[in-house]
Amino acid sequence: MGSLYSEHLTWLHRWGAGRKLACMAILGSLLFLLRAPWMLGLAGLGCALLWASLGRATRVARRLMVSVLVAAGLVAVFHLWMGRSDVAAVSALRLACASTLGVALTVSTRPTDLLLVLDAWMAPLARLGLRPERWSLQMALMLRFTEHFFVQWRRLDEAHRLRTGRPGGLRLIAPLSVQMLQAARRVADALYARLGG
Repeated sequence: MGSLYSEHLTWLHRWGAGRKLACMAILGSLLFLLRAPWMLGLAGLGCALLWASLGRATRVARRLMVSVLVAAGLVAVFHLWMGRSDVAAVSALRLACASTLGVALTVSTRPTDLLLVLDAWMAPLARLGLRPERWSLQMALMLRFTEHFFVQWRRLDEAHRLRTGRPGGLRLIAPLSVQMLQAARRVADALYARLGG
């Protein structure tokens, strides 16, 4: 699978994966506790500064962030059309901020490091009679497939631009869906063979 991890080292690369994941979880939760648009505006400014501080490391995810910002704009337009200007600002800012935090984590953390952290965090569930390795595997697969989705989207869009000179847009949905289903099938077959059904 492709990855959005960047080899351009930044100050955030020096943080441990567990520390970054914990910070993202706390800050992401705070975003949904904030109600005032001005407070979310300050959070947005902080996220913009975080993004800018990562410099060249963000290059691999710039198109992804442009797509997120476009989506945030569309969410805002929808709420404005519904006559809810307060909800428009809050929803758009939350989406943009949460996505920025997630992308900052992704470009500065190797997937294997995240897997090790998830395994360690899930280990106490064994005392409750649960199987923590399955929970951590499910969360790891969710993170990897989310990242893989955007990597494949970027590759398909670049290929379409080279052929036609235009962005792919909605034309990419069908080939992207096929590629994601094929990737999911390959991973499922590998897991079945590895874990013995």
